[in-house]
Amino acid sequence: METMNQRLKSVPDLLDIGVDLQVCTSKNPTCCTKKMEERYQTAAKQDIQQVLQTSSATLKFLISHNAAAFQETFEMLIKLAENYTSTLFCNAYRNMAAEAATHVQEFFTDVALFVFGTDISIEEFVNRFFDTLFPVVYNHMINPGLTDVTLEYAECLQMARRDIRPFGNIPKKIIGRMGRSLLPSRNFLQALNLGIEVINTTDHLHFSKDCSRALLRMQYCPHCQGLILSKPCMGYCLNVIRGCLAYMAEVDLHWQRYIQSLEELSSAMHGTYDVEHVLLNFHSLVNDALMQARVNGPELTEQVKKVCGPPVRKSTQSPHCSFDQNKYYQGLKMFSRDSEETLASRRKEFISHLRLYRAFYGGLADQLCGNELAAADGLPCWNGEDVVKSYTHRVVGSGIKAQSGNPEVRVKGADPVINQIIDKLKHVIQLLRGKSFPKYDNWDLRQTGSGGSVDEQMSGDCDDEDGCRGSGSGEVRRVLKITDWMPDKTNLSDVKQIHQTINASILHTTGAGCTAIVDYVTFMLISLVTLFLW
Repeated sequence: METMNQRLKSVPDLLDIGVDLQVCTSKNPTCCTKKMEERYQTAAKQDIQQVLQTSSATLKFLISHNAAAFQETFEMLIKLAENYTSTLFCNAYRNMAAEAATHVQEFFTDVALFVFGTDISIEEFVNRFFDTLFPVVYNHMINPGLTDVTLEYAECLQMARRDIRPFGNIPKKIIGRMGRSLLPSRNFLQALNLGIEVINTTDHLHFSKDCSRALLRMQYCPHCQGLILSKPCMGYCLNVIRGCLAYMAEVDLHWQRYIQSLEELSSAMHGTYDVEHVLLNFHSLVNDALMQARVNGPELTEQVKKVCGPPVRKSTQSPHCSFDQNKYYQGLKMFSRDSEETLASRRKEFISHLRLYRAFYGGLADQLCGNELAAADGLPCWNGEDVVKSYTHRVVGSGIKAQSGNPEVRVKGADPVINQIIDKLKHVIQLLRGKSFPKYDNWDLRQTGSGGSVDEQMSGDCDDEDGCRGSGSGEVRRVLKITDWMPDKTNLSDVKQIHQTINASILHTTGAGCTAIVDYVTFMLISLVTLFLW
């Protein structure tokens, strides 16, 4: 964009009447030519574009920075939950760990795809996980043999799983919990990305010809009369900017509802709706499912024989989980902070900052004129024709309807780009408020209240953002702090001990472990702490 000095150098030395000017016409002699007016026209649009982008820069950074941070945290959280589950198999079910590893990995790949926007079904990928897991469990736990069952027999077991129900109602419970936690998290991320899109769109708004002429008259026509330092009157500036931003002002109501819906969703995402709690306790529910299959082994064997016949086995045996005994005893150092954060507290902090921008679009014209463009009260100012003591025309309000009486800018019809953004905001508001959710217990923000849903109260998962109590099957006892994301205990019959020392905050394990998983969990913990310490 041109500097002021560059523009002044192009001003002609001689005064002229300016008969060929289109906008900056005056009865007085003028310094401007038609070419100069055209250059000023371009400069006026560039100026207002820059002012708009500057005014929204802090808001844009707030949303984009947090969207990236939340996405990275979700990625780490999903990977950590995957490693918890893999560790469960390596420690407690070593004979089936190698075969189960692929199914665990595929499951958490589906979780990540869903959270980050892929159109897949939670019910489908949870059922697929237990379908593919059943032949492994049958082969190694229910009816073990010297070798594995054949591929054809395994396929029969997969197809029969939903009818035989070897894992009881646990798959259904997981579907419900995953739906109530992953779906709000997914919608939360999508909403943040839409917020960035809204700002990018309004930052690069296309101005009408009438608006462009009004901006030229307000900002640069005084230069043609040698009034280089004059600024527009406040009322005059408001009329011009409100006219130019009339379409943008229509976003205001929907933007306010958007932020309110984000706040409501954030407040409701705890207990069974908290993605930390659900994902990091997934391994515990898997263990419950395996224990149920073991207890009901004889009955399941008879049911399988009726459907698939006696086991047909192949000549080779699957490998077991590999581990390093020496590295295993080294333990995992945990990191702690005096001020511990959770995803819930981070969301709360973000929303508290975002709430300050609820009226951003409704008050944008006032902000631009008050902070950047208009003359201070009591000073002589430009009214579009001359320097005066005050602006005498009526000052209109914001929005398209209010512009019918605008003396400075004519506003016609509607802006299709703004209408498209408004439609997107309406849609995401419906998602945030749970109006477009699938059937995961008909999740609705209005039904949760401060005490949570009926399922949450009955399940004993979490009753507030501050703490959770375990179910006795190894559930994480508290809403997991970002610096303390390891289970407090796991009641596994094949694991001798997993405990966390109170003072040293070191997780010790005594039993078979998987070296790669131990290393990765250490890396994940370091990464999580680093992310939330900046």
